[in-house]
Amino acid sequence: MSRILLVEDESRVASFVAKGLRAHGFVVTVVEDGHAAYAEGRSGTYDLMILDLGLPGRDGLSVLRQLRTEKVAMPVVILTARDTVPDTVAGLEGGADDYMAKPFAFEELLARVRLRLVPRQATEPTRLSAGDLTLDLRTRSVRAGDRVVELSAREFALAEALVRHAGQILSRGQLLSYVWGLDFDPGSNVVDVYIRYLRRKLGADRIETVRGVGYRLVDRRPPGA
Repeated sequence: MSRILLVEDESRVASFVAKGLRAHGFVVTVVEDGHAAYAEGRSGTYDLMILDLGLPGRDGLSVLRQLRTEKVAMPVVILTARDTVPDTVAGLEGGADDYMAKPFAFEELLARVRLRLVPRQATEPTRLSAGDLTLDLRTRSVRAGDRVVELSAREFALAEALVRHAGQILSRGQLLSYVWGLDFDPGSNVVDVYIRYLRRKLGADRIETVRGVGYRLVDRRPPGA
């Protein structure tokens, strides 16, 4: 399940694109300004970014250039009303993988998104491990030590986020974006509820609460490992 960061300040366009992508199985997070685009873009949470250029707070092209300077390799598809040849050249030279001008056909955008995701998916590992916890991304199966653990789709996605960032602290907001792909009420406790589910199934000592910040997967290795 690929995770897409959609950076678009026009609510009508953002709603249209997000709805279409979700209908085709993508997890989509929408942000509306350049500062949020930069913060989310460098988080390592997403597989692809769809980026508008005319953003409040900070221009999309400067966001892209800084991400590329910091070696963020996530594919970026620019979707913008800037349709001149110099604008297109500046976008591609700034690090974009593709460039589309508005107005646009959603089917074409979808095709371009899928095309840019293929190389990344082809090289992505099919198994993730942290200590004695192993996730098989193809079969959606989980082993914790010598136990096979059954997880729901949401539980598996949450476990995948934690394993991919083992040892790192992930905020509730990051976990909401990664697993649910929606902008929940900041007061929502859905992450905490699913963390409790995982602790019951994987072991309470595997997931550490960092008070006031978020959660971290403890890399618990077997004795002698």
